[in-house]
Amino acid sequence: MKKVGIVSCYFQPNYGSMLQALATQMALDKLGYENETINITEFNSEIKKAKLLYFTKAALTSDILLSKMGMAKNVIKKRYSRNEYGKNCAIRKKKFTEFSKKHFRLSGTFASKSELGMYSYDNLSTVLVGSDQLWLPANIAADYYTLNWVPESVNTVAYATSFGQSVLPKDSSAKAAVFLKKIKHIGIREESGQKLVKQIAGRDVPVVCDPTLLFTGEEWLTIKKEEPIIKEPYIFVYFLGNNPSHREFVKRLKEETGCMIVALVHLDEFVKSDEGYADYTPYDIDPADFINLIRNASYVCTDSFHCSVFSMQYEKTFFSFRRYARKTASSTNSRLDTLFKLAGVKDRILTGEEDARECINRKIDYEAVRENLEHIRTKSYEYLKAALADERNTDL
Repeated sequence: MKKVGIVSCYFQPNYGSMLQALATQMALDKLGYENETINITEFNSEIKKAKLLYFTKAALTSDILLSKMGMAKNVIKKRYSRNEYGKNCAIRKKKFTEFSKKHFRLSGTFASKSELGMYSYDNLSTVLVGSDQLWLPANIAADYYTLNWVPESVNTVAYATSFGQSVLPKDSSAKAAVFLKKIKHIGIREESGQKLVKQIAGRDVPVVCDPTLLFTGEEWLTIKKEEPIIKEPYIFVYFLGNNPSHREFVKRLKEETGCMIVALVHLDEFVKSDEGYADYTPYDIDPADFINLIRNASYVCTDSFHCSVFSMQYEKTFFSFRRYARKTASSTNSRLDTLFKLAGVKDRILTGEEDARECINRKIDYEAVRENLEHIRTKSYEYLKAALADERNTDL
């Protein structure tokens, strides 16, 4: 019997990326589809070269590009650093590697995308891409997550895939027009992406939930221990951006609540404002531990989409911040807007200037949130089941 091949960034040492990739595998398991995640080890250098070429040609006008430059500098800093920062990053990376080896079922390796295409023809009934920001301009240029290499006879599905921004550069848009018309079933994570697909390819496609939302908080306990990693009351902080005002809010929240600050720091890059504000900054945290820290926190502060997802799953008093201050079309802010609209959550996005006491008193109607999430979860599973069965007219 042929399998479903999953195209995802399972290898990315990022908590949200790895958990959404795992959730996709879990969802196919739940639906009874034999599946494997495509192992890109052998041809990843080919993908990286194409992305690097894109970055060297592109103008540095987008928040995504600016952040990637910071991450590139960070790679160099970690590689050649013998100080505590480099050692701590190595500890975190090891935890990600161990988690990935434990949880992902990978395919064999392939020398190239063309070889993978031939394997797909013989062995896969469906190739599914998703989720995360896999259709960023650089990824479109690399031409892997586009599924252009998949033979026409093989079913293709995009589940909750994201462009990461609301407008594409002209060259990326032209390439997207091709692959968006070829992929047989498309479900998008953000409303901005839904509009892009309509604009670029003339297709009406549904918005589906991120794969991490396909499971309840209780269902996620299957990969993590229930016992709290930290016993005393704490504020869990997960900031990827470099925004000092967000850390200042956390310090005011500590003053109001008396809770200690537990923060995961220096995530995508070394961030100066991460230094000195938290009481405890563990590095030996894998994705399952990440969920544990959210589930058992008294409060959560984050600029992360997936941390916001799990905060809602565990019905936390949480506060989200916009990682990018600029309201540009290339900003990734729209994913939080879509998430909170689907969940029916209001007054959660802060600037960092707010009064902490007033914010604590902002209540979330979690009974309504549970109902909203269950509704979009059900509709998303309906889309996924129909797409995998290669049924037509799968719009929600």
